[in-house]
Amino acid sequence: MNGLLVAIKSELFVALRTFASKLIVAAPALIAAAQLLLVKLTEAGQQARDSLLGGSGFEQSVANNAYGFFVDGLSTGLTMLGLLLVAQGAYSFSYERDIGSIRHSLIRRVSRSSVLTAKLVHLHLLALLSVLLLLITSYLLSGMLWEYGAIAEDGFELISEQEIREEIWLGLRLALVPLPAAIAFGLLISVSAQSATQAVTTALGITLAIDIFKGLLGDMANYLYASFQPSLIDQSYLQSVSRIVRGYSDVLIDDSVLQLNMWVPFPALLLFFAAGLFIVQRRKI
Repeated sequence: MNGLLVAIKSELFVALRTFASKLIVAAPALIAAAQLLLVKLTEAGQQARDSLLGGSGFEQSVANNAYGFFVDGLSTGLTMLGLLLVAQGAYSFSYERDIGSIRHSLIRRVSRSSVLTAKLVHLHLLALLSVLLLLITSYLLSGMLWEYGAIAEDGFELISEQEIREEIWLGLRLALVPLPAAIAFGLLISVSAQSATQAVTTALGITLAIDIFKGLLGDMANYLYASFQPSLIDQSYLQSVSRIVRGYSDVLIDDSVLQLNMWVPFPALLLFFAAGLFIVQRRKI
């Protein structure tokens, strides 16, 4: 236990002084903010044109509802965060092994498993800070640029604000569940690769390949943790929430898929981390 605490303190000490850690925390929120500002500028031009041609009051009220843009900001930020965590996980151990700094921890009687566990804890802390900053930034900026409210048509409330918040909270929870598995996958590649460059390119390459080809797997894709992450080709529940909070009624929700979303990432996390511990004990450092 003492060795693990020493390793965690070492990770935190380095994190406070490296650009990569600050990038993981800040980049998702900055990307989401840039997206929201760009959408607002585009929307201003569109509204000016529509005001000349006339438009639907319902469509206008839905378009100006901040909840939809809030969810879009979360989805974009979490997509970026997932890629950053995989890349950093793959880079962390392999880079320190390449430059020899990992030996300093081992000399201090910190076991290899403690070093890997400390990196897992460290990346989870970065992810937590990043998600909190993303939530605050997206919520405040969406509220400044648009107005939060229920979905209504002709004075009849279709979706209440309470229902919207519940859907967003569920979508956010389901989107966050796969992140620990993504971190563990990056660490597994990190201890398996021959170099830091190979580790990062392999981890990102596999992640993007899964994202591209998961649509070809049919129902089998529901047993991949990555299928439930917000991604470039997004099939996560958070993407469905984006349509729900905009008043679309054609969103089909399969309860069995939501259950798989909750449970599939945990075995993947355990499998990746156990494999990483097995390999790191047998690799030459």
